[in-house]
Amino acid sequence: MKFLADMGISLRTVAWLRDAGYDVVHLRDQGLQRLPDEEILIKARTEVRILLTVDLDFAQLLAVSGEALPSVILFRLGNENYQGINKRLTEVLSQCQQDLEQGVIISVTNETFRIRRLPI
Repeated sequence: MKFLADMGISLRTVAWLRDAGYDVVHLRDQGLQRLPDEEILIKARTEVRILLTVDLDFAQLLAVSGEALPSVILFRLGNENYQGINKRLTEVLSQCQQDLEQGVIISVTNETFRIRRLPI
């Protein structure tokens, strides 16, 4: 699996994913901090990357687009520090790999996660 980390995702989470052997790019790595959300989705789709974000706008943009990709993992945690995100991401990746390959939005909270298949 390949990932694209939005600006709200810690560089520590990116390093943790890399250490685990994943191909992951942070927008900051490529100087794309100000890239509009629509273009971030296009980049993730073109590069076949799963978007990691804390930004609710991406779910809405995907719903409106009617596209089946990219998959998005949306973190809606009470405390969105890298440790909490890493812990929940471990659980999501262990249980949802096939879903992520097919195109989904996974909304992750402290206690649960909800999967919505794309297109919506």
